[in-house]
Amino acid sequence: MMPALRKLTLTAHVVFSIGWIGALVAFLVLSVAGLTSPNPDIVRGSYVSMDLISRFAIIPMCFAALATGIIDAFVTPWGLFRYYWVVVKFMLTLIATFLLLMHENAIGRAAKWVSGTAATQLFAADFRPLKTELVQKSALAIVLLLAIAALGVYKPWGLTSYGHRKLQKELAVSEHGERMIPLGVKVFYAAAALVALVILVLHLTGHSLGGHHH
Repeated sequence: MMPALRKLTLTAHVVFSIGWIGALVAFLVLSVAGLTSPNPDIVRGSYVSMDLISRFAIIPMCFAALATGIIDAFVTPWGLFRYYWVVVKFMLTLIATFLLLMHENAIGRAAKWVSGTAATQLFAADFRPLKTELVQKSALAIVLLLAIAALGVYKPWGLTSYGHRKLQKELAVSEHGERMIPLGVKVFYAAAALVALVILVLHLTGHSLGGHHH
């Protein structure tokens, strides 16, 4: 991949990852409000908003971050299975995605329940475990994503066994290529390609070597 496209995919991955964390922070704030507020309107609005944020912000950002992260792994020297920190980061992202999808139904049920429930029932003891669970799981998800971000910054641990084999193979191919193609031959090929390009440009612009355009 060209450097410009590689930077574009990396930028997209960073933006989607930050967006995922930001949406989870908003979700956590609303879940705390739904758990602690004595105002039935705030409780009802919190869970309805949480359902919207989950479906239209958290889940899209989650899959976008996962997809762009996989693309980045394959277009950069880090790879997807070459380094332990990349493998751990990838596995944690998959776990976060799985947990998110597992709890999407619970969020939808909470939003539907508060929409059709009388104000006095919003504070029922039967509803409190679900309220508490949503606070705990959103806080855990944020911690998980912060750990993933830290792995991307600090890049701990080294090459995996697969990474070592891949590196040795690439070095062998590189050394073999250097022996098979001398520097003079490379210069000749580069000069020939440059001449061919100049001739093509002159032809396309209506000029020719050794003559005049009429």
